[in-house]
Amino acid sequence: MANKTISMSKLKQIIKLHCQGTGKRTIGETLGISKNTAKAYIEIFRSLKITWDELSKMSDHEVDRLFHPEKTVDQPEKLKTLYEFFPYAEKKLRQRGVTIHMMWEEYFNKNPDGYKATHFNNLFKAYRRRVTPSMHMDHKAGDKMYVDFTGEKLSIVDPQTAEIIMLEVFVAVLGASQYTYVEAVESQTVEDFISCCENALHFFGGSPRAIVPDNLKSAVIKSSKYEPTINTNFERFADHYSMAVVPARAYKPKDKALVEGAVKIVYTRIFTRLSQDKYTSVSSINKAIYPFLYDHNARSFKGRAYSRLQQFEEMEKPALEPLPEKRFEMRKQLDLTVMKNGHVHLGPDRHYYSVPYSYIGKKVRLLFSKSFVEIYHRHELIASHPRVKSPHNYTTDPAHMASQHQFVSDWSPDYFLKQAREISPDVEFYIAQVLLKKIHPEQAYRTCRGILNYAKRVGNQRLIRACNRAHSYGLYHYNIIETILQRGLDQYDEDDTQEELPFTSHENIRGEDYYQ
Repeated sequence: MANKTISMSKLKQIIKLHCQGTGKRTIGETLGISKNTAKAYIEIFRSLKITWDELSKMSDHEVDRLFHPEKTVDQPEKLKTLYEFFPYAEKKLRQRGVTIHMMWEEYFNKNPDGYKATHFNNLFKAYRRRVTPSMHMDHKAGDKMYVDFTGEKLSIVDPQTAEIIMLEVFVAVLGASQYTYVEAVESQTVEDFISCCENALHFFGGSPRAIVPDNLKSAVIKSSKYEPTINTNFERFADHYSMAVVPARAYKPKDKALVEGAVKIVYTRIFTRLSQDKYTSVSSINKAIYPFLYDHNARSFKGRAYSRLQQFEEMEKPALEPLPEKRFEMRKQLDLTVMKNGHVHLGPDRHYYSVPYSYIGKKVRLLFSKSFVEIYHRHELIASHPRVKSPHNYTTDPAHMASQHQFVSDWSPDYFLKQAREISPDVEFYIAQVLLKKIHPEQAYRTCRGILNYAKRVGNQRLIRACNRAHSYGLYHYNIIETILQRGLDQYDEDDTQEELPFTSHENIRGEDYYQ
């Protein structure tokens, strides 16, 4: 029904045309009103169980009392009681499992001389249209959280460069209570998006049964009417918090009307209050947002005697699922082949992690987060390690190593020592020291291979001299041999050069303390 009450003359024309068999659309076009307005008055007319002849004989005052009872001062007591019950019924209907019929039964038990179910339903629908003119979806407490980013952005000023940095603004709304969360963030990347969603859940103090994102790339890789493709990390995040992902359907505005309505209010109640201030960090602007957000949630709805905060505390918060003890850690993925030394290489950290020896040479999937590394073979977890950001080092589970299982592969200490012995006893001694510096010899296999391969590239004699010079420094790893050969230091006697080797103190080079 329209926000503005139409004249009684036009109202009577609507009913007259309806009784003559004219369709709602035609009535709207003829009288210059919307089809929905005509429909609303026609439904009230039907619920009154009166004829056109009876209505046509009534005065405008009597018609107004029938069609707009909540605005009539001298309402019958029965009608007043009904309209006093409606706000309570509207709130209760947001709870899971509560139906309009259950509300009528509760009303009728308290008021045995009250309206019957059909009349109750029609008047209640008319009441809801008048308070909220656009038809809306019914939301159950604890059912869904709607999330999106605002179209407009906020900004901060870099205190060092005075550069203006634009920020995205994330909005989350719980369906039943419309309790809202707002956060400024640097980007719409998967990491930032998931972080915002997680912060919203902790702000609410629980998780709903489903999360409804718009078709953001951070959430939905490929939209589809029937089976959208969800971003893997976002799906894992939802699983961690026991939520289903239900993307808003494309070209279905009702699916995201709640969060879009919240965005419009956020512009008015938060953006305008921040526009005159300058903030120098994301945390400072979020700190400034919070009081305005609280005011928004605590403010009563238009035409209601309760607020989002009251609805949330009374009915939605108890319906949310408890949060898990640990926060979600986003994982990235790499597909690798297990090396002959029984390890896989995590490229971003340049660190090595062991897997059981039986998987040497096989394809595995490595998933890593900020704090842990998991290795899978055909979806089976075969190894798990804490993440260590230490370049060129190894994290090894002793139970994984071949030597613990009398396993013999192409690579072994004897294999590398034999190759070194064929070059020179000096190289054999150096390779033996490389092997001894590791807790597990397998960890040194790639190093040994790299050192011995220099024999083919620079010749045996240069490699022999490089090993001797590296031994004089007490350093036993690939990088020292590489540096000596690249700089040609093997061509000089030790006393002929006083140049200090940079690798003796470089942060990426391991000293002897590492091997203790």
